[in-house]
Amino acid sequence: MSAPTQPMAGRRGLGSLTWHLGALVVLAVVLYPVVWVIGGSFKPNDEIVGSLELFPTDPVTDNYRRLADGIADIPISTFFGNSLLLALGSVAGVLISSSLAAYAFARIGFAGRGVLFTLMIGTLLLPYHVLLIPQYVMFQKLELVNTYTPLLLGKYLATDAFFVFLMVQFMRNLPRELDEAARLDGCGHLRIYWSIVLPLSRPALITSAIFTFINAWNDFMGPLIYLNEPDKYTVSLALKMFVDQDGVANYGSMIAMSLVALLPVLAFFLAFQRYLIDGMATSGLKG
Repeated sequence: MSAPTQPMAGRRGLGSLTWHLGALVVLAVVLYPVVWVIGGSFKPNDEIVGSLELFPTDPVTDNYRRLADGIADIPISTFFGNSLLLALGSVAGVLISSSLAAYAFARIGFAGRGVLFTLMIGTLLLPYHVLLIPQYVMFQKLELVNTYTPLLLGKYLATDAFFVFLMVQFMRNLPRELDEAARLDGCGHLRIYWSIVLPLSRPALITSAIFTFINAWNDFMGPLIYLNEPDKYTVSLALKMFVDQDGVANYGSMIAMSLVALLPVLAFFLAFQRYLIDGMATSGLKG
């Protein structure tokens, strides 16, 4: 009986080896751009384009030293501070407004709830560029262009339907008995939301915070449209300043700043990654 099992075991071993080799090939393809950028940050500017070497034979640190001098006489700390302000402001707005809207959809029965929820989900199909011109005209008439208000206002009005949907899915799974017990103690909706539902929804809130922080930090189109003064630029716009008016780019410093700009996002993600997994697994979004 042992003879037939040997070929089968061999096939399993060959299949496992093939799967692991394929995974390594995919990993190499995914990591190649990251390795290239890291190596490019230590290359002289004239060796970055056209060079086949991932890492230079004689690494230089001039690209990072130039960052200390700033860009157009503006310290890079200014750009990082602006991006941090927008990212944290966006996180606060999404968590407050989206959680309130999600509580209403998930825990309160009111007329037209299903229709409004469907319309909200339908906004996910609306391209961002369709709203760009009318929004710009509106903020221009309100004299809010070249301020951070156009970039933050929507976050406090629950306009991010994805995060509302994610929180709704999570809150629907919370036991209704908690609400009933709280009402017997005289709690209203605001108290139930703040003291019961919100603390229990921490995984969904942190998941939304991570995605919002990353999206706001990496946003390029919004700051490009609404910000005009360089001292108000974010990190994503500051990278554009490495290209001069003649189209000549300082690739070395641009790559170095790109790597430095990844550090806050990476730190934020690593700090809350276990909550991200919990939130995705318990919000009806798991595969």
